[in-house]
Amino acid sequence: MMTDSERAATLVPPLHRWTPRALYIHIPFCTNKCFYCDFNSYVAAGQPIDAYLDALENEMELTVAELPPASIDTVFVGGGTPTVLTPPQMSRFLDAVRRHFPLAADAEFTMEANPGTTDMEKLAAMREGGVNRISFGAQTFDNGLLERIGRIHAAQDVVQSISNAKAAGFANLSIDLMFGLPNQTLEQLQDSVNKALELDLPHYSLYGLKVEENTLFYRLYQRDELPLPEEEEEVAMYEYLMERLSGAGYHHYEISNFAKPGFESRHNTVYWHNQPYYGLGAGAHGYALGQRHINIKGVQPYIDAARRGLPRLERSDVSAEEAMGDFMMVGLRLREGVKQADFAKQFGGASMEEVYGKELARLVEQDLLERTMDGEPGYRLTSRGVLLGNEVFGAFV
Repeated sequence: MMTDSERAATLVPPLHRWTPRALYIHIPFCTNKCFYCDFNSYVAAGQPIDAYLDALENEMELTVAELPPASIDTVFVGGGTPTVLTPPQMSRFLDAVRRHFPLAADAEFTMEANPGTTDMEKLAAMREGGVNRISFGAQTFDNGLLERIGRIHAAQDVVQSISNAKAAGFANLSIDLMFGLPNQTLEQLQDSVNKALELDLPHYSLYGLKVEENTLFYRLYQRDELPLPEEEEEVAMYEYLMERLSGAGYHHYEISNFAKPGFESRHNTVYWHNQPYYGLGAGAHGYALGQRHINIKGVQPYIDAARRGLPRLERSDVSAEEAMGDFMMVGLRLREGVKQADFAKQFGGASMEEVYGKELARLVEQDLLERTMDGEPGYRLTSRGVLLGNEVFGAFV
């Protein structure tokens, strides 16, 4: 006997085949490799950065030939640390983006940056190239903790970088903070959050440490040499973050993200709504025309492949059932939750109850989800569900 989701998958073709209006580009170079980082990144010293930018331009040209873009509403340049590019390299790269992709007049154009890598000349090149939002990886304002997690900047570098960015004309700024770090106390987190709020930024991202394979922290964890906070203390840290940021007037719009009204990350919201996006660069992921792709990861292998054609490592078709599960998992990260109208739009008029009736009923009964009837009907995490999000998301795998 078929489950509800299996039956729906046979009836509803995936209609998520819109041309992407979002663009992600990966710059895989860093000044150093942080101890917790499992991103596709490489220390920049000695790397063929100019050849990589050549290859990236080739991929841009091939991408728009294969799937011509309409208008791009959001661009996100991640890494790595894109701001390791020199000002001439930055200008060249951003010129290529604008040449190949038609950006909307009000496009959000985000670039990730590490404190200490954005002098005034580089910021000017970014502004001239169209960047209008910067996300700085601060992680903590405790210099001892910064050293213990492998960061090479100091807390004062964050303050100076924000000051430089504001002086260069950037108003849409964000910083990342981390909690649950080795030997981190609640008091240390509170101090970092207070210092972050003193910067008066419109957006903050606050992430719990995840120990990922292929990192120094994972090897230490395997040897029982990574002194992480107890689970109760980590929960207390997250509860403090929610209370402190909300009390300071920030909208907790996604599990890990807080913003002043109108400053929510438009690009990341594309992911949380399970909408398509272009993905370019070494190791980048993309989602378009009902298909996901992953690019070749290594720098030189990517360069070589992009000279011959699209540098794909693999492509895979996304079934209706998989797309529906993705919609629920990523959409429930948003505090507004998932809306029935959006589900129906993506999946040919199907209803969430038709596909996931049993799962939704169980999660509501467990006080992990609640129905939303204000405006469009749907479901969202309860206060308890926010703390136990992984249990909710796992129900839709």
